[in-house]
Amino acid sequence: MSRSSARTPSATGSPALRQNGTARHGNPRNGITRGGIRSRAGMAGAGTAATLALLLSGCVSGEGSSEGDGDLDTLNIDFATYNPLSLIIRDQGWLEDELEEFDTDVNWIQSAGSNKANENLRSEAIDVGSTAGSAALLARANGAPIETILVADQPEWTALVTNEGSDIDTVEQLEGASVAATRGTDPYFFLIQALDAAGIETSDVEVQNLQHADGWRALENGDVDAWSGLDPIMAGAENDGAELFFRDLDLITYSFVNATEDFTDNHPEVAQKVVDVYEQARQWAEDNPEETAEILAEEAGLELDVAERVIQERSNFDVDPVPGEDQRAVLENVGPLLVDTGDVADQDDVDTALDELFNPEFAEDAEATSAEEDQ
Repeated sequence: MSRSSARTPSATGSPALRQNGTARHGNPRNGITRGGIRSRAGMAGAGTAATLALLLSGCVSGEGSSEGDGDLDTLNIDFATYNPLSLIIRDQGWLEDELEEFDTDVNWIQSAGSNKANENLRSEAIDVGSTAGSAALLARANGAPIETILVADQPEWTALVTNEGSDIDTVEQLEGASVAATRGTDPYFFLIQALDAAGIETSDVEVQNLQHADGWRALENGDVDAWSGLDPIMAGAENDGAELFFRDLDLITYSFVNATEDFTDNHPEVAQKVVDVYEQARQWAEDNPEETAEILAEEAGLELDVAERVIQERSNFDVDPVPGEDQRAVLENVGPLLVDTGDVADQDDVDTALDELFNPEFAEDAEATSAEEDQ
């Protein structure tokens, strides 16, 4: 397997760029190398071909990841358009550089939503995955052996959305309406919290469980009355006339980077490198917001002004990366709703998950890598 092995795409409904094959060395976007930093190579082929390549590589469901001597042959890690830092790391090739000393390959797998990242973490198809805090709590409460190793962002990445000219402009008006939302993700729990605050039972709303891009498509086609959206798809929808009628940052549960316990227990040095590279990406994103927007625009198939809105107006990378009391406080509000909706069987499971979810040691010890200067 090459140092940067096959990438497996997940359908997002947008023409996101995906890769197969080798790391992105010496193939700058538009023929320009920006400050010596590498950018992506070509696009992957069709989803079926990419999936076949991953299967042939032996890097699915954790196969080939761990060896008996404790070495990690391949790090399976996700990237997602809702986690811009992951896009930067993948674009620049920093993780491949940092893991050379361990002789560890990097296999990037796209997550179309927190629910998909959770599925892959549970099945050990990935070692590290990007989710909302609410989704991480849900997975842990339902027995998934995952832990949060980093807080990536405090984004305003979700809101309640209608089409231009809709009669709906308050949460109260959703009673009896149909709303698209992706179950198990922050937009879903954002909707549930908004309904609860408005005194509306979830059973009084027809919630259609659709993946994020399909939810926007359903709203656009008039198949639902509203959509609990997710950036960057939501920002693109705004450009097409969609309206955000309810926003509340306090109901959003941060952007988490999670890992399987097997990975952190058996490969702590690699886990530390992952967190260190994330810190490099955080600093780079803060110093280079325009370039970060360009990477997001290219990856998600967005107009640049849409990507700039996501990065410059709705992302907050200047957040403590160590998971702790701020995140716990938000998740304590969400916890009872997981039980009320039937997503978790018992409040005791939620409480236990809250006590066990955070592993702060890697973020506490994080030192941004010097990968950029080393190239």
